[in-house]
Amino acid sequence: MAVELMNQAAEPNGSDKDTLYMLGGVALVIFGAGLVLSNPTVRRYLGQIGVGNLASAAIPDIERYFRLRSM
Repeated sequence: MAVELMNQAAEPNGSDKDTLYMLGGVALVIFGAGLVLSNPTVRRYLGQIGVGNLASAAIPDIERYFRLRSM
């Protein structure tokens, strides 16, 4: 742990590298979700479950969360 802190203090661009890794991971997650959702079988199962209904039910909670967070 101490060695990592020393390396971060010595290298000022360490946060740039961490940000790059984080954004790369987010891009891979989005790409993977797109691959899964492009499968016709998965789309059929999600249509049977009614994911649209779940998303519309969650929107008021998400709006409430953002209002509380902005306070």
